[in-house]
Amino acid sequence: MSKQLRELQARKAALVKDARTLTDIAAAEARDMTEEELTAFDALKARIEAASAGIDREASLVAEEAHMARVAQVGVSHANSASVISVTDNIESDPKHGFKSVGDFLKTVRHAQNPGSSIDERLLIGSGRGAVAPASFGSEGSAQDGGFLVPPQFAQEIFQLSLGEDSLLPLTDNVEITGNTMAFPKDETTPWGTNGIRAYWQGEAASAVGTKPVLGLSTLRLKKLMALVPVTDELLDDSNALSTYLPDKIATSIRWKTNESILFGSGTGLPVGCMSAATTVTVAKESGQATQTLLAQNLAKMISRLPPGSFAKAVWIVNNDVLPALFTLTLGNYPIYLPTGINVGGIQVSPYGTLLGRPVFVSQHANTFSAAGDVLLADLSYYQTITKAGGMQTATSMHLYFDADLTAFRTTFRMDGQSKIAAPISPAKGTTSLSPFVQLGAR
Repeated sequence: MSKQLRELQARKAALVKDARTLTDIAAAEARDMTEEELTAFDALKARIEAASAGIDREASLVAEEAHMARVAQVGVSHANSASVISVTDNIESDPKHGFKSVGDFLKTVRHAQNPGSSIDERLLIGSGRGAVAPASFGSEGSAQDGGFLVPPQFAQEIFQLSLGEDSLLPLTDNVEITGNTMAFPKDETTPWGTNGIRAYWQGEAASAVGTKPVLGLSTLRLKKLMALVPVTDELLDDSNALSTYLPDKIATSIRWKTNESILFGSGTGLPVGCMSAATTVTVAKESGQATQTLLAQNLAKMISRLPPGSFAKAVWIVNNDVLPALFTLTLGNYPIYLPTGINVGGIQVSPYGTLLGRPVFVSQHANTFSAAGDVLLADLSYYQTITKAGGMQTATSMHLYFDADLTAFRTTFRMDGQSKIAAPISPAKGTTSLSPFVQLGAR
């Protein structure tokens, strides 16, 4: 990093700190800023903007100088090509941009912050001009914010960690999109209903009865899930620790929030959960059933509330403290819970085995034992999700917490979801409604 760039970045950080001090004084005294303070704040704001512009100019010059140096080096190589064979590393095509691990990348970012240190060329990949400059858009890792784009392979690794064996997202009907919204036409009519496409027995020479489809439209808009992780410079020095610690912690949080929203999202700034919507069916306890108990009949009635074809795709989601009750359930002399993990094609589908033939997911998202929702049965193919194409977006900034000697790492994951049906399904015979999302009531 050039001396001028470093000085400009330090100057901007000091100005931002001074501006923050002005606003903090007014906030601490529970009042608006005075005219004098507003004038001072506006002056600082103008100087911050000027510093940002200077940082952009200096970063552009540094990038162009590096580019010219490489072009000159390539020219020399071509001039000597008649007698010399040169071999170079094509790090731009490498999905990890030449870094061995996430820790190696983060440690390089930390080194770039040191006064007088040069910027590793691998950090400059991804600006649209080859391996020559940081990205120019602040929210994705900008020059003026001291940010660098994380190599795509590392972002992909974090995304895969978020879709581990206990993730619910792969069980949904997911569509990757490049835009921000997607509309899904849907037909919620039944073959036995009174509307939609219907068939009639036709008498000889009788007039045909015409029918037409009844189509609805469901629109999903991407919501943003973000993890912002300020990391101390001391921790950044430990490359080996960061290689396992940081990706795993981010993945765990993203996986938890995604699962929670799929099941119980409120729909306000996040997806509409399948178990919190009007589509959920609750199976009441048996007459006279004691509290803190679970009966095979409870589970049988839950299965009976699934639409035809859903049982083969449904999964059980239970709280940890439901497990002791599952081990005691039998039909005659035969246990209905098999705790041995299922393997399909060498891949473990459910480490907690099966209950009445369907996989069991043990999760803290389910309620505590004997409360409503401690046992869930869901066919998540009836739950529509959209995710942003490309998966995770990860960026870094060394100046967000400049005065605290921290580097910020930010990961965003954009998705949305809701049930494909708006209400439980009315059966052809009887009055008991059906739904792909069933929960056991309180006992």
